[in-house]
Amino acid sequence: MELSVTQFVTIDGVYQAPGGPEEDPSGGFTHGGWSAPYGEEAFGEFIISVFERADAFLLGRRTYEIFAGYWPHHNPPGHPIANKLNDLPKYVPTGTLEKADWSGTELLHGDLVKEVTELKARPGRELQVHGSGALAQSLLAADLVDTLNLWICPVVLGTGKRFFAENARPTAFTVTESRITPKGAILVTYRKQGAPTYGTVGAED
Repeated sequence: MELSVTQFVTIDGVYQAPGGPEEDPSGGFTHGGWSAPYGEEAFGEFIISVFERADAFLLGRRTYEIFAGYWPHHNPPGHPIANKLNDLPKYVPTGTLEKADWSGTELLHGDLVKEVTELKARPGRELQVHGSGALAQSLLAADLVDTLNLWICPVVLGTGKRFFAENARPTAFTVTESRITPKGAILVTYRKQGAPTYGTVGAED
């Protein structure tokens, strides 16, 4: 399976608490829920197209607990997101969770790189990470991410956890899909190319 990461970010790269004020107020963050004004039909179409490619999920502990508190109780037949999340395998790297009641969940207590490398070697289309910012950063640092799906909202917050932190692994990507929603959000899919290439910008001879 290939590993994809789907993340909501602001123009200045903040990923913290896009869904609501109580989602992650750590560090005194007061801007929770910043993505809500930009939710619309175009985003729904984009996220459904992402979930259609899923054969398993890899979730950080906080995101897992948020999902597990909602999706098992909202699973109507034919729902393109709920059915995937409830029916497919879910893997959670954790050093704190001892049990998980959501059906299909397996807790991973070993070395992250080894565990995820083994998951990627299994047959299937995509092993998907949704949210789970700290986990996604670790996977990027280990060069395990194949595809990034970013929903870039037209807002600057100035504070909060940044998705691409200082000393992020230098990586080049190519755009495979992009669109701008009527409310101004950018939906873009990047596929990893490898190490960046460099040159000098200047007048041609």
